[in-house]
Amino acid sequence: MSEYNVDRTISAVFKKQEEVDGAVRRLIDRGVPRDRISVMGNNFQSETRIAGFITKRDVILGGLRQGAIFGSLFGSLLGLLSGVGVLFIPFVGPVVAAGPIGAALLGAASGALAGSAGAGLASVLMTLGMSEEKAAIYQTRLQAGEFIVMAEISADKSGEFQLLMESAGGEEIHTSDMTLHRPCAGRCNDVADLSPEVRAHLSEEAQKTFVESYNKAFDDSNDEAKAETSAWDAIHKQYDEDANGVWSKVKVTSA
Repeated sequence: MSEYNVDRTISAVFKKQEEVDGAVRRLIDRGVPRDRISVMGNNFQSETRIAGFITKRDVILGGLRQGAIFGSLFGSLLGLLSGVGVLFIPFVGPVVAAGPIGAALLGAASGALAGSAGAGLASVLMTLGMSEEKAAIYQTRLQAGEFIVMAEISADKSGEFQLLMESAGGEEIHTSDMTLHRPCAGRCNDVADLSPEVRAHLSEEAQKTFVESYNKAFDDSNDEAKAETSAWDAIHKQYDEDANGVWSKVKVTSA
């Protein structure tokens, strides 16, 4: 648990991976919980290309993939954060994502987050109070190979963390008085604990599947972002969407 109430999100764009490394490490040093920090980029330096491990088709069909392989592939920085994997973002393409933003985007692609910009990064950013123009800038710069860092912080530390982002090289800094939604606050005791944003896009049976998968992952990791990622992955594997965007059709597996 964090030492302060988390009620705001500060975001920034960085041009260089070294700047991202520095910003994340300074955020952690200042007490921001690792599961409250998100990083996205499609231009991380690595000795082995993503294509060596996962195809574009795998990314599109499978959504976010988590595991230690990504921590080792993209360096110790992402290994510090939760839910690391590859996510296909509409209008951007395959992106390495770490932290709660990855799980939120996986939900957005499933219709679990609604926004005037439609599913994708801009939609999620706009749910945090970012203007459509600012969200478009973030999406364009991510597509161009730059990086996004987001941290969920307490209101009384907003000024401190804005200076931190600026001094680390952050640009287009934005602070909102909202945080990314979580399906549950900690463990889900029942489907009734699911947030309305998630529950509205799952059938009753899919809700049970989501909760079971979420709780199993949460019990193993005590990490909400990892649990949410695991739950959405289970939904994608076991169900198809109906015409209303509700995950309700049980997939038919061949014998």
